[in-house]
Amino acid sequence: KTLYFFRNPPPTLLHPEKWCRGFNHFISQCLIKDFEKRPSVTHLLEHPFIKQVHGKDMSLQKQLAELIQEQQQLGSTAKTRHERIHTRRPYHVDGADKYSLDDDLVNLEVLDEDTIIHQLQKRYADLQIYTYVGDILIALNPFQNLSIYSPQFSRLYHGVKRSSNPPHIFASADAAYQSMVTFSKDQCIIISGESGAGKTESAHLIVQHLTFLGKANNRALREKILQVNPLVEAFGNACTAINDNSSRFGKYLEMMFTPTGAVMGAKISEYLLEKSRVIKQAVGEKNFHIFYYIYAGLYHQKKLSEYRLPDKKPPRYIDNETGRVMHDIVTKDSYGRQFEAIQHCFRIIGFTDEEVYSVYRILTGILNTGNIEFAAISSQHQTDKSEVPNPEALDNAAALLSIGSEELQEALTSHCVVTRGETIIRTNTVDKAADVRDAMSKALYGRLFSWIVNRINTLLQPDKNICNAENRMNVGILDIFGFENFARNSFEQLCINIANEQIQFYFNQHIFALEQMEYQSEGIDAATVEYEDNRPLLDMFLQKPMGLLSLLDEESRFPQATDLTLVDKFEDNLRCKYFWRPKGVELSFGIQHYAGKVRPCDFYLIQITVVLVVLRTSENKLLQQLFSSPLTKTGNLAQARARVTAASRSLPPQLSAGRIKVDTMEVMRHPEETTNMKRQTMASYFR
Repeated sequence: KTLYFFRNPPPTLLHPEKWCRGFNHFISQCLIKDFEKRPSVTHLLEHPFIKQVHGKDMSLQKQLAELIQEQQQLGSTAKTRHERIHTRRPYHVDGADKYSLDDDLVNLEVLDEDTIIHQLQKRYADLQIYTYVGDILIALNPFQNLSIYSPQFSRLYHGVKRSSNPPHIFASADAAYQSMVTFSKDQCIIISGESGAGKTESAHLIVQHLTFLGKANNRALREKILQVNPLVEAFGNACTAINDNSSRFGKYLEMMFTPTGAVMGAKISEYLLEKSRVIKQAVGEKNFHIFYYIYAGLYHQKKLSEYRLPDKKPPRYIDNETGRVMHDIVTKDSYGRQFEAIQHCFRIIGFTDEEVYSVYRILTGILNTGNIEFAAISSQHQTDKSEVPNPEALDNAAALLSIGSEELQEALTSHCVVTRGETIIRTNTVDKAADVRDAMSKALYGRLFSWIVNRINTLLQPDKNICNAENRMNVGILDIFGFENFARNSFEQLCINIANEQIQFYFNQHIFALEQMEYQSEGIDAATVEYEDNRPLLDMFLQKPMGLLSLLDEESRFPQATDLTLVDKFEDNLRCKYFWRPKGVELSFGIQHYAGKVRPCDFYLIQITVVLVVLRTSENKLLQQLFSSPLTKTGNLAQARARVTAASRSLPPQLSAGRIKVDTMEVMRHPEETTNMKRQTMASYFR
């Protein structure tokens, strides 16, 4: 009836022809599809058609009320046509030609677990992998390619009502985008699920659709954003027992837009990379993808010798029980194609050839570091000293990392202890030297990964000339590692599962607790929904000072702490229904989860000397930067900007004989940078 009022204006308001011209021009402005050209709400309010009615609100309301009353008396319901403009035809996806009540589970008369599972199973059998639950989208992994993600489908899910088409991940992306543009508020899409559920692929599709919706004039920027995920996943994803492309880190991607909805940049935040995978993998699992990609690429380019890599027996860090690693690297076309794809990603995003060369040298340096072996040296006075009997791997690693072989060996086989202002050099046992070697490899890879993410953020940061920081808007996409439960679970699995538990708590609060509080405040008579509150479980892990993580930090500070004292401490203090310790297994414990028992967690305490000082002396400027930049409170590498002098000041006496030249570099203090490194632990980074 309001539309009728606009089409048939009262002659008392203004001349009908002028009214119609103003109305048509106003509507044409509203219907501009290009967000770059469409006027904002502020501009529309200045339109002559709107400005002419300023101050006439009461008069218009009165006229509109009279018109509605008149139409009701005339029985105009029979005459009024309720219609919407159809700009595109509904598509057909495996028999689903339009939105139905089954597309949203809230329409079910009975809402219990069996009914929901039956409904999802029935839809899955028809390859309808998407189903709504109110604002939530359930996505079931089809484990096959479906042809429903082409540009045609992107156009189909562009600015239309959700009920116009079957459920789709593009609809969720479109809803976030339209809400951002319409309400000028940042949006966030949280992707949650078990490992292997398809979270990473869903994140790809969301980025793909948001990039389509936010088309900017800068095509190169759109291409860069689309290359970010493949590059980061090559370094942060790996094959596990249940997922060939499992995310081994937490990723939060922010896509940045102008007030009119054009994409203008992107930023990644990375958390908790599973660095232990670099040095050891469980049976049936692999190292990070990039190691296999680069090995295959260098093999086909006949550059293995340049990077000191063998062509027969694989390095220890990527070798496994099958004995087929080198065979797969040589024969699998997929590895070679992925290496070419990674080179393409580096080039499109904007990495220089020198930077990529340095990245390859560090990666192959890590592989050679893993091959360094140690042997005990026995003497009359000392039996706990170690040496490197075969210097080949040591020399290879040192050459690739651009550091001295003697300095590297000294750093691996000894450590400094400062007592009352005096520095004492003590030797490492064989086991201790191996721990230091592996710690160095993990640190190298973790800092390299952080640097790549920081470099991507620098290359994709928004142009300040297009839009200042105050006016831009974001859509954030959270894609973290999924809940895992293996035969043996390490500290990494514990952190992964706590993070998923925290997201579950977030869902519980927003879907159940806060919603029911709103019902009560509004006096709505609604039955109370019972749900599994996981807050007590989270408290067992996170509360201070008696939560599991706090107890772990406390025990780590005791010089005489052992694996057994740690587990005993847990059992003595975590007296709740969630903690259990299996009989007959001294060094394990488990968690009683609402989904069942999570098998025993294996912990070990290692106090390791890190060879930072030697790595800071590298002639490789990138490597020098990795170990001269501070870490943030979440354990990531701070971004580089302000000039400082790198590390010669902290070299021990035996390494500072004047042979090493250290360049200056640029470091920017991160807003969350921490300088109190003695108090930082993996648990504190995670928290």
